Amino acid sequence: MKANTEFIKRAFQSQKVLIIGDVMIDSYIWGKVDRISPEAPVPIVNVKTREQRLGGAANVALNIQSLGAEPILCAVIGSDIDGSAFLDLLRNNQLKTEGIISSDQRITTIKHRIISGSQHILRVDQEIDTPISNKETSLLLEKINAIIKQQKIDVVIFEDYDKGVITEKLITETISTCKDNNIPVIVDPKKRNFLTYKNVTLFKPNLKELREGLKKEINPSQVNEIKEAVGELIQILNADAAFITLSEHGVYLQDQEVSHHVKAHKREIADVSGAGDTVVSVAALCLGAGLDHKLLAELSNLAGGIVCEKVGVVPITINELIQEAASIGIIS
Repeated sequence: MKANTEFIKRAFQSQKVLIIGDVMIDSYIWGKVDRISPEAPVPIVNVKTREQRLGGAANVALNIQSLGAEPILCAVIGSDIDGSAFLDLLRNNQLKTEGIISSDQRITTIKHRIISGSQHILRVDQEIDTPISNKETSLLLEKINAIIKQQKIDVVIFEDYDKGVITEKLITETISTCKDNNIPVIVDPKKRNFLTYKNVTLFKPNLKELREGLKKEINPSQVNEIKEAVGELIQILNADAAFITLSEHGVYLQDQEVSHHVKAHKREIADVSGAGDTVVSVAALCLGAGLDHKLLAELSNLAGGIVCEKVGVVPITINELIQEAASIGIIS
């Protein structure tokens, strides 16, 4: 029997999700280009509007919230004016700040995007990406352990952007705590910690990350190559399952017994920014709800496609997801 829209909505809305990772501000300058600079062969952007949004792991929190669940974010930001702006953005979006640590040893990460129409012109990043200190790791672990102890957490997401907040100690101790409390763990990895995430429930790299992590070439049009690589990955990490996003080739999910390859839906792609955040958010809620892996892959793949039709980093809503899923027969 297919899951129906009301079941999915109730299953998502009942969950609390702990999100651990690198947070940032996504800064946008929207403008119009109608001439080239006389000083250098670059476009001149006539600024129309400016906007700041929550990015990185904080965008995952927004997606979790937009999908009807309750996100709790654990991260480290700088003790600077941008850190204050980040906390204001959390409050303005009705997100809790209890898991956030401010550090005078770091700056708050910002990605400045300059956009003309729907076209990205330039991105400028400000960040410190060295690992947080042992003291900051211990403080963050205290926050995580307290939240798990005091609240019923349904699923934990590691949202790793290689900006230094997620350390080896943080990974191993948090996964151990989650195992002790029967909490599933899903990982959206990057290169630095790729093979550190042992014993997780679901490991979700994209194709580029899979290639870099295993140091091998993988042809996404050859399912056997993907299957072999994912089998190797599961064995190395002792993971329950791995879920690979393959861009225009869809997604591939494999566990200890079966595999599922779901093809991408045809879309008018406007912007792929934040698509991975949306995919991991839907996958996490499917995991927390105990949905089968095939449905998890189908819903996550669909969600990633929907968000790519939007300009900028924008979360998907639960109604968008279930309405389109029902329209193409994934759910009833």
